Amino acid sequence: MRATVAWIVAVVLLTGAASYVAFGLCESGSLAFWAAAVGPAAALGLVAAAWAKHEDFLAEWLLPRWGDLTTSVLGGAALYAAAWVFVRVVAPVGSPREVWFVPLYGQIGDPRVLQSHALFLVATVAVAALAEELLWRGMVTELLAARVGSRTAWIWSAALYVIAFVPTSWALRTAAGLNPILVFAAAGVGLGCGGLVRVTGRLLPAVLAHAIFDCAVVLAAPLWGPYALRF
Repeated sequence: MRATVAWIVAVVLLTGAASYVAFGLCESGSLAFWAAAVGPAAALGLVAAAWAKHEDFLAEWLLPRWGDLTTSVLGGAALYAAAWVFVRVVAPVGSPREVWFVPLYGQIGDPRVLQSHALFLVATVAVAALAEELLWRGMVTELLAARVGSRTAWIWSAALYVIAFVPTSWALRTAAGLNPILVFAAAGVGLGCGGLVRVTGRLLPAVLAHAIFDCAVVLAAPLWGPYALRF
């Protein structure tokens, strides 16, 4: 039991430290930024994959089934729609909270540069989505289920996922104060993907939905800036 708690605490702390370094200390849009943002998650994801294989979960989680693509596209679209509504309601253009997006998209990099490296970016996002789902909606949720039951474990896992991104509030802070934009994003992804895993009983739809959402908000249809999707 102590080992389980220690591992979960370590995951939260390592994720928090990596997110702070990526969004607070690395040069905007640099390889160092992407390495800090994705590298530690990928390493933890490998640990989660090894654990899942040992526990005979991995194949059940990731083997494709009929309907996965449809479920994933709908899940990714739902995440994007929720984020789009959040932006328009909570931080619309011209509001004091619009400033939350300036350091976030500034740190990710110039959209034109990102689009010129689209294949690299899509591959990087896919690796990050797979690693995070294996870790948070997979291993962490299963470990928590042994303590709190499977009915609520996914909610506890989402809460810990949110806590892991709290350091980005300082990393992305502006003159107006702390910046909670990635904390809100983590809440949406954690609950959305966690709910998808809870409904389907598998990780693959959540992995694909997570990747679709990330590719959309970073590359295809940013939520803020000159390339933002507007209606």
